[in-house]
Amino acid sequence: MNKLLETLKRLIFLPPVPTLIFAVIGFGLIICVAVFDIQIPAVQYLSYFLSAYALTVTITGFKYITALFAKIKNAVLKSKLMSEFKKTSFGGKYYSNVRFRTTVSLYIELLINVLYIIMKLVSGIVFESVWFIALAVYYILLAGMRLILARHTDSEDVDKEWKLYRACGVILLIMNITLAVIVVFIVFYDKGFDYPGLLIYAVALYSFYSVISAVISVVKYRRHKSPVLSSAKIVKFVAAVVSMLSLTTAMISQFGSDDAEFRIIMTSAVGIGVCVIVVVSAGFMIIRANINLKNIKSP
Repeated sequence: MNKLLETLKRLIFLPPVPTLIFAVIGFGLIICVAVFDIQIPAVQYLSYFLSAYALTVTITGFKYITALFAKIKNAVLKSKLMSEFKKTSFGGKYYSNVRFRTTVSLYIELLINVLYIIMKLVSGIVFESVWFIALAVYYILLAGMRLILARHTDSEDVDKEWKLYRACGVILLIMNITLAVIVVFIVFYDKGFDYPGLLIYAVALYSFYSVISAVISVVKYRRHKSPVLSSAKIVKFVAAVVSMLSLTTAMISQFGSDDAEFRIIMTSAVGIGVCVIVVVSAGFMIIRANINLKNIKSP
């Protein structure tokens, strides 16, 4: 029995490099079978087995994978190119000043938001789609919040920062109304996202990365005790969660069953879950801001 357990342990808990190799092979094969509609039973069963094994070793070896990426990141940061970049005024400030780094990140995200808004507004006008216009309104609110935060990352007025933190919570509640409208359109009007070809897999990887990165950022930036920085990361987290909603609708549309009831149940569950997360995040921000503002006035 001990030998069997030891063998299973060796098969499931792999070193970093084999874990990464099996993850790439397993997930890559199942994607190829789905995309190219391979109907060969042997290949299909092999892809199912390898993808299941890849998922298992990815979960058990998650710490090894993160450690491997950490080593790669450190190697990049210590490279000659990055060393030269850090010597520049912009690079030095970017890596030494967390507020400046957050400001740059917010402006980049704001630019992406603006491009997305333009695309959705044009699509809404051309195709006379309320669905696209509702999405554009959501991202307009998101862009507005990021612009406000980007302009106040250098603030040293704690009272003002907490008021801004509370304002972001209120805006998130307003955004949740727009989000609820979007969920209704997805569920009852059979609207959703549709990503052609391999693009859906790229979107899936980006969405999962965004959620994980956002959660890490929220926890990491709490230690800086800056309401503005925390607001920026919570906004990033909410945007990442909403991207998971769009990914879910696309996955159901492309790979899901033709059963309308199944589609309604799944999209409703995910949509309600996302709305609840946004409401809880907004409520947390408002309550936390009120408590801290009260403490500032009467310490």
